[in-house]
Amino acid sequence: MIEIKDVSFSYNDKVNSLKNISLTIDSGEAVALIGPNGSGKSTFLKLINGLISPDRGSYIFDGVEITSKKLQDNIFSKGFHKRIGFVFQNSDVQLFCSNVYDEIAFGIRQMGMAEDEVNKRVQDILALLKINELKDRQPYHLSGGEKRKVAIASVLVMNPDVLVFDEPMNGLDPKTKTFLKELMITLNEGGKTILCSTHDFDYVKGVFKRAVVFSENHTIIRDGAHEEIISDTEFLKENNII
Repeated sequence: MIEIKDVSFSYNDKVNSLKNISLTIDSGEAVALIGPNGSGKSTFLKLINGLISPDRGSYIFDGVEITSKKLQDNIFSKGFHKRIGFVFQNSDVQLFCSNVYDEIAFGIRQMGMAEDEVNKRVQDILALLKINELKDRQPYHLSGGEKRKVAIASVLVMNPDVLVFDEPMNGLDPKTKTFLKELMITLNEGGKTILCSTHDFDYVKGVFKRAVVFSENHTIIRDGAHEEIISDTEFLKENNII
C-alpha cells in the first residue's frame, strides 16, 4: 500500500531530516517506528500524510505517486486524506471547534456528508471511544487523555484505511495508555494499517509485529520483528534509543 523510494527531505534546504529512506508497508500491517529524538520519525509521518513532499525520491500510495502538485487538486487531496488519518503528538493542534461533537463531525461535514449520516457516524465513534459524556464539552477544558481520545475520534470518524500515530502515549495516564493500546489492536484486527512512532515500549507490547529503526543520521538502520528489536538492549543503547 505504501512505497517510499530513496526519499530525502530537509527543512529550509539546510537541516537534514530524512536521508535516502526506502520502505514498503503492506495493507493491514502494524508497524512501529522507533529511534532517538530528532531522528526523523515525525517528519516521515508527515510525509506519509502528505503534509510535506520529498526533496528527492518518491512516495507511492496504493499505486499512485503522491506529489505536492497532485495534493493541490482539491478532489484528489480530499480522497487521499480520507484514506489516511493522522493523530498528532500534540492533540491541541488538532482541536479547534467549540465542542467535542462538532470537532468529531468537522471532517465528514467537509466531505459533504448528509447531516443524518454525520450524526450516526459521530454517535458510533463516541460510543467506540467511550466518550459520550464529552460531546457537549469544550475541547480546551478536557484533560490530556480526553483530548487524545477526541483527536483520535476526529480521525476514526473518517474511516481511513491507514492510521498514523505520532507518539500517542506521551503525557497519558496508565489507564488511557492501556485503552489506546487495545484500540490499536482492535483497529488492526479490523484491517486497518497502523503506523506509530513510539518510545513507550512497555505499553505497546502486542500491537506491532514489525519495527523500523531510524538513526541519529536520519536513515533507517534496521527493519524487522518488533519483539526481536525491542529485546535487543545492546542495540537500543548503542543507538541512543533507551
